[in-house]
Amino acid sequence: MNDFSTVLSKVNDNYFPMIERQLTGNGIEMDQYSKSCVINAISAINSVLDAKGIGWNDDQLDKSNITQILIQTASLKLNAAASPREVFFQVRNVSVKKKENGKEVTVWKKQIEMGIEGDGNDAILSRFGRDVKKVGQFWLIREGDDFTYPQYTGFDVKPPSWMPKGKGDIVRVVYPIMKTDGTVEFHISEREDVVKNLLAHMNNNMMNETFGICADRYKATPEQRKQINAKKSEVLQKAKGLGLAALDDPDLQQYISPAWTEPQSRESMIIRKMRNNVVKKIPKDFGNAFVELTYQETTDEAAAEVRREIAANANSEVIDIDGEPVQEEEPVPPPAEVDLEQGQPDGGGQEEMVYGNGPSF
Repeated sequence: MNDFSTVLSKVNDNYFPMIERQLTGNGIEMDQYSKSCVINAISAINSVLDAKGIGWNDDQLDKSNITQILIQTASLKLNAAASPREVFFQVRNVSVKKKENGKEVTVWKKQIEMGIEGDGNDAILSRFGRDVKKVGQFWLIREGDDFTYPQYTGFDVKPPSWMPKGKGDIVRVVYPIMKTDGTVEFHISEREDVVKNLLAHMNNNMMNETFGICADRYKATPEQRKQINAKKSEVLQKAKGLGLAALDDPDLQQYISPAWTEPQSRESMIIRKMRNNVVKKIPKDFGNAFVELTYQETTDEAAAEVRREIAANANSEVIDIDGEPVQEEEPVPPPAEVDLEQGQPDGGGQEEMVYGNGPSF
C-alpha cells in the first residue's frame, strides 16, 4: 500500500469519527457527498504537502486546524475534485509561541489554509441561496460589447440586454438568478469594484510590515505603531488613487501577490473577484446556525482580520485595572489533534496565524 493510500485509510479511521460527531452534534447529517468532499480535500491537501516536501507527520507541519478545515469542507459540501475547482488548499507559515528554558520563543511552522474558489461560491449559492431555484450561466461583459442595464419600475423589471463583440477587457459580470416564484433577478458587479478587494489584499499582506521602523511589529512601541499605521495608510491611499493601475506600480507590487500582478493570472483574478462580489452579497439560508458560522469564518475577510489581530495580541500584556498585582496565567493550548501516522493525540500550543492571500484571493 502506498503512502497516499495509507494516509487516506488513517484519515478515515481517525478523522471521520471526529468530524461526523461534531456535525451530528450540530444537527447536520453527513451524507455520502459530504464524505466524498472530505476524501477529496484530503487528496488535495496531500498533493499540496507533497509539492512542498512535507509529510503528514513532519515536525514542521502544524496540524491543529486540519479538523476544522475538513468540517468546513463537509458542512459546505465543497468539492476539491470538481472542475473548475470549488476549493483550494495551500501551505502558510505560522508563528507558534512556546517556552524554552523558561523563556518564550517564537518558532515557525507550516499550516494548511483553505480558500473557496469562484465556482465554490457558485455551488454554495445554488445549494443555500434564499429562494434561489437556479443560478444561470454568468455573463462576462467586455468593454466593446453592447450592453444595457436592467430597468426597474415598481415590481416590474426590464431585463438587461447583451450583444457580445469579443473585444476589450471584461468590465462587468452579470448573474441571472431564477427565484422559486419564477421571477428572474440580475446581479451585476463592476470591474472598478475590484479595487476594494485589492486594497483588502494589500492590507492583509502588510499585516507584519514594519517599513524599517522597527525589527518586529510585536515589539514596537506605541509611537512606532503609530508610524507603521501611518505608513500603511499612505500606501493604501496611493493604491486607492491608482485603482487597478496599482498592479503595475513598482513601489506597490511588493505588497501584492504575484497572482494579482502576473500578466497570465491577473485577468483571471479580477474576473474571480467580480464573480465573488456578486455571489457573496446574495442572501443565503443555511438552515443551520453551525453551517452559517462555518461559512462566515471561511469567507468573511473582515472577521478573519479581527481573529488574526486577537491571536496576535492575546495574552501579550497583563492589564492591571485595580492597581493590584495580577498573576499572568499560562495560555490554554487548543484541543489535541490526532497524529495521522501514530494514531495518538498530538498536543498543540497557542498559535498566532500569519495569513496571506492565495491564488484565489
